[in-house]
Amino acid sequence: MTTVHVVQTGVANTAAICAALRREGQTPVLTTQAGDVETAQHVVLPGVGSFGAGAASLRALGLTQVLRDRVASGRSTLCVCLGLQLLAADSAETPGVRGLAVFDGHLSRFAGDVCVPQMGWNAVVGFSEPGAVYFANSYKLDACPDGWSAAWAFHGAPFVAALQRDRVLACQFHPELSGRFGRRILRQWLRGEAVLSGAPPSGGGVLRRIIPCLDVRDGRVVKGVRFQGLRDAGDPRERAAAYETQDADELVMLDVSATAEGRAAAVETVRVIREQLSIPLTVGGGIRAAADAERMLSAGADKVSVNTAAVVRPELVDELAARFGRQCTVVAIDARRVETDSGQPPAWETVIKAGTEGTGQDAVQWAREVVARGAGELLLTSWDRDGTRSGYDLELLRAVSDAVQVPVIASGGADTPQHFIEAVDAGAEAVLAASIFHDGHTTVARIKAELAADGRFGK
Repeated sequence: MTTVHVVQTGVANTAAICAALRREGQTPVLTTQAGDVETAQHVVLPGVGSFGAGAASLRALGLTQVLRDRVASGRSTLCVCLGLQLLAADSAETPGVRGLAVFDGHLSRFAGDVCVPQMGWNAVVGFSEPGAVYFANSYKLDACPDGWSAAWAFHGAPFVAALQRDRVLACQFHPELSGRFGRRILRQWLRGEAVLSGAPPSGGGVLRRIIPCLDVRDGRVVKGVRFQGLRDAGDPRERAAAYETQDADELVMLDVSATAEGRAAAVETVRVIREQLSIPLTVGGGIRAAADAERMLSAGADKVSVNTAAVVRPELVDELAARFGRQCTVVAIDARRVETDSGQPPAWETVIKAGTEGTGQDAVQWAREVVARGAGELLLTSWDRDGTRSGYDLELLRAVSDAVQVPVIASGGADTPQHFIEAVDAGAEAVLAASIFHDGHTTVARIKAELAADGRFGK
């Protein structure tokens, strides 16, 4: 068993990387000390959020020079997501802010008609074996620096997915959230092996995700129809483990408890799930302030979802995005179809408090507003279809997907593989379901097998 020092920058999902290291038999130790970074056998520099916030944190901790020296000397260091970006000289995300400048690279924003952030699984080339890994980024490195080997992925155009030189491995993706493939990469890095093969870039793109949803009340999974008549649907830890085994691409956990005790149970549930989960986890419910989000992220969530609290105080979206980054900030929109005059286009009202209260607010306009405020992903649920297994509201999906350029997760009404295809055709980047999985109607693995001919799905 080896000790691995993980830099606690304040802008990182340390719970996920520490859990991944423990699964590999390592002992992770969080540190902010320059002496640890200088002398440790293995160091991890993780990160989420903005380039400017990450660089400022390293400066405030007095770690800039010691990290630069460690990486430059080729000692065992793993840089994850923002950790890779911080090795560059600068980024278009925060003009005028200097990174570690280990190499003279510049980070640019994804351009064109692709969704930004890039959110999800994408095939990579240049590793010793082919595979797909989990990305959550808006900015990227376009060229391999001199003296480094690179792996590549494609999102509108080729970009650097990973870099390696000596015993330094820098991944734009999250190996700790990339399932079996990510575990193999961590293992190879810990052993000091060459991870990259140096294959040239090629085409590809982000794969559409299939996401089981766990509605949790007081530590138990529940499910109903149109948010009502909730019934017990099992233990969340057992459900999460089963869905990962079935090759789920991601999990969403929504706390539907109304009590402070329920909130505490949700935090503990997140901790328990994270210890065994090696795919991304989004957590929502009861998040009314940045401090609530921080508790969930510290417990092991990778993203936080807000719904009613954002409608009540829209500035919450700005605050979460500024502190934790767009890729961590999900806004859940529950929409109910409203009557319109003959010949008029369909319309939907945003509803809150588990669908019990209308807002009079147009759901499509609300989607535009929260994206402008910093939401990096939308979880769009049709109140009319929730739990009915009658298919997604495709008109709603098209309207919202056409209005924004961030990933949209379709929710409410899934039953058959054809429903998943229809949702993606309507603009969804991911498809969420609960009843069909909880009730044993089908499994994620079975859905993926039936969708295998459609190259847009699955990792």
